[in-house]
Amino acid sequence: MAENDVFQGKMDPEIAALLGTSGPYDVGGNIPDFDSLFSGGESADDLDTEEQDLTSTGFPEITKRLEDNPHNAFENPEYYKTALTGEGEIAQRVHKILQKYLHSKDPKDKGVFRQQLIPAYWEFLSGIGRKSGGKLPDCKKYLLRFGLLHPAFLDKSVRNFFAEIVVENTLSQPVYYLDEWLKAVGAGVIKNSSTDEVRVARTNVNTKLLQMMEKAKGRLDGIRVLLRTKDQERLALEKSLVERVAQIADHFPVNDLPDEINSCYTDVQKRIFADVQELLKALLKSDRDQDLQIRDYHQAEADVDNLQLKIEEEGGHAEVDIKAVDSEFETVRQMAKMTIGRQGNHFPILSNEYFHSQINDVGFRENVISIFAWIESIDPEAFCRLHKNRLNRIVPYVVLIPSYGDSGICWEPFDRFNRATSRGRLALPMYPKNLQIAILSGIADLRWQVAKEKASYYLMEEGITGNYYQWFQKMKLKGDLKETFIQDYILWMTKESEGIQRLDKEVRGVFWRHMPFSQPVKDKLKGRSYVYQELYQRDINRSMSDGY
Repeated sequence: MAENDVFQGKMDPEIAALLGTSGPYDVGGNIPDFDSLFSGGESADDLDTEEQDLTSTGFPEITKRLEDNPHNAFENPEYYKTALTGEGEIAQRVHKILQKYLHSKDPKDKGVFRQQLIPAYWEFLSGIGRKSGGKLPDCKKYLLRFGLLHPAFLDKSVRNFFAEIVVENTLSQPVYYLDEWLKAVGAGVIKNSSTDEVRVARTNVNTKLLQMMEKAKGRLDGIRVLLRTKDQERLALEKSLVERVAQIADHFPVNDLPDEINSCYTDVQKRIFADVQELLKALLKSDRDQDLQIRDYHQAEADVDNLQLKIEEEGGHAEVDIKAVDSEFETVRQMAKMTIGRQGNHFPILSNEYFHSQINDVGFRENVISIFAWIESIDPEAFCRLHKNRLNRIVPYVVLIPSYGDSGICWEPFDRFNRATSRGRLALPMYPKNLQIAILSGIADLRWQVAKEKASYYLMEEGITGNYYQWFQKMKLKGDLKETFIQDYILWMTKESEGIQRLDKEVRGVFWRHMPFSQPVKDKLKGRSYVYQELYQRDINRSMSDGY
């Protein structure tokens, strides 16, 4: 058969037989010339900067997991041909190696072609990633999003399922498919994961302005949170002052004196005078701090307005930065390797040969958000970060990687330029054996890294990292400390939350203190076993002594 027969009439019958399909996936229509098949590209279009809601208290309810009216992109007989069209010589190479891989009968030869196909495919995919800023044809979009190179590589029932997955992000959550993620990075809306700053072309002024806008909004969000904290602090002081003054003004009449003369101040009331003086000093200090923060807020707000005006003057359009996309794509490739692990399946194409996930274990957006909500119902601080004695709920960016990995990873706990409100970054595999476990491993990694950054120089002494490390050393355990923590966190969430004791007693105590269950879970567990009842009582004792 000719090397480019896939583009000339019907699919090779041997490949069709090997794939177990025929009919709708026969390539028909006009035969393109080879030059036009491997050339061309798309233009970029606009992408709005994401607004972060710091007042959000939970995830939206998933009312629609799948579309009622699925698209028919996977029924297009031109799908494979269009996917390779315009991608140059590397697309031709992928096609040749793929044919050899599919035709090979010898397992050793098949293994060789498989190893050749993996790097060639990633190089081919990076070319499509460069075009993610524009309106990609459906076949290229789903190739980036799902790793679906040819619909015939999947059974019809699986194809139908993928066609039902909701295409647009209607939930306004920072969970991105790969094509969406590269588009956002290329437009400068989201920073590169691999570097602190996105290196952009000097002529791309608007992209630089968008980056400055991101920093300015981060500063504004941080000040807004501090203002809210200070306002609540002042209200608490005022309430306390009113209560103390009410206690001072509480008199009773002296019986042996005429005209209902009230009693003098008692010793307790006299001591309250000192409390009132301290409260007045604290109120004055709080008011000065709030006044400074209000000024800072107005300045930060003015900075955002000025940058917005400059962006509008530049046309409100951010050019796609190819270098930024290339850099991010290489980072995503590293993310994919980490989600898979050294011993996992690194084959990058979605096919029946390796796809064995149940529907509930496919990492599409709605499934991921649903599991996030379940995690937060058990571990309410899973997505929280402490900043200046205030817990901020900040859901991380999530990149859904079309890989056969089994572990989620935390790439960054937060932006080092904005610890207050910046999002961390998680990479999650879309085709794990167990999606819940894959996501839990990513959340555990995020929790560990945030705690590690918070502890700083005292990471082996304080907080969850310090307590866990000391236990690890005491038990003389071997292996990777963080990996052991991740496995224990999975047990904490899946077993201990149900009252099934799987952790060491000391680890259970550390987790109960530093990663507490939600109150409903605690209330449920206290009646299950003396072990949990004792931990519950410790909470009460700490709260009474104000030492929690």
